[in-house]
Amino acid sequence: MRILVTGAAGFIGFHLCRRLLADGHQVSGVDGMTAYYDPALKEARLARLSPSNGFSFNRLMLEDMAGMADAFERTRPEAVVHLAAQAGVRYSLENPRAYVDANLVGAFNVLELARATEVGHLLFASTSSIYGASEKRPFEELDRADHPLTLYAASKKAGELMSHAYSHLWTLPTTAFRFFTVYGPWGRPDMAPWRFAEAIDAGAPIEIYGEEIWRDFTYVEDLVEAIVRLIPLAPAKGAPVGPMDSLSPVAPWRVVNIGRGEPVRLTDLIAAIETSLGKTAERRQMAMQAGDVPLTFAGAELLQALTGYRPSTPLSEGVKAFCEWLRDYKAPPA
Repeated sequence: MRILVTGAAGFIGFHLCRRLLADGHQVSGVDGMTAYYDPALKEARLARLSPSNGFSFNRLMLEDMAGMADAFERTRPEAVVHLAAQAGVRYSLENPRAYVDANLVGAFNVLELARATEVGHLLFASTSSIYGASEKRPFEELDRADHPLTLYAASKKAGELMSHAYSHLWTLPTTAFRFFTVYGPWGRPDMAPWRFAEAIDAGAPIEIYGEEIWRDFTYVEDLVEAIVRLIPLAPAKGAPVGPMDSLSPVAPWRVVNIGRGEPVRLTDLIAAIETSLGKTAERRQMAMQAGDVPLTFAGAELLQALTGYRPSTPLSEGVKAFCEWLRDYKAPPA
């Protein structure tokens, strides 16, 4: 297939592009290479994708409608996986404008171009943060998600709603998937696994925000496997897979959780990092930060019903792979 991936030099985008290329697809990547975190990491990811004959790259921002239109026109994608976004819950408290530009204006541009080029399946990255103040666990796709706690979550919910409108008006088959705490090699420096591992390895203290924090840690290769299986499964109106299906009654649109469905204590993540590095953390307990919730985990029944798959990599295995990669990435050149 011809597949366009936005956020191709990002953490998840890199892993997805590498998998799609290995599977023989033609991949057109889009990435603005922003400085939200060190662009050198994005360049290093991109350097591993560029040698492939099946890969082309467009260095541009989502807000650049003319540039995006050119990328769509040259690619004529059969599927689009829209991963690019301004990420991060805490950063949304510092720089809210970035979320409006990337996650609202950028999402609109992708939707408009997907409609204009008659894309066969649009896959739209959302987030578990969308469930916000919901007290029901596990989070399931049919739950109401009307009380976001951050602008990041609100912007992704707005993107879901915009994509539903486009799906209804233009019969644009769309799957919005909600990620649950993705981690693994080539991850983001602003996320807990990297921050903890880097500090523990250096003998520096780590800060733990909140006392009983649970997350549904999902290994990145598991996430990619789920996305790859969803790409050929474009929603069709009036064809639900069961009572758990979030398929819209008026559009070829659904939302799907991607998570293991097994919450893990944050302290267990830290213990796994300590084991992998052979070092003990110096811990500093801090108050929970604004916008955080104590417990998130996915209901994964819909993903299982659609694809026959659910993420399963044990935390110990995934953390070991991440820590080995991080040490290698940060090692000084020989």
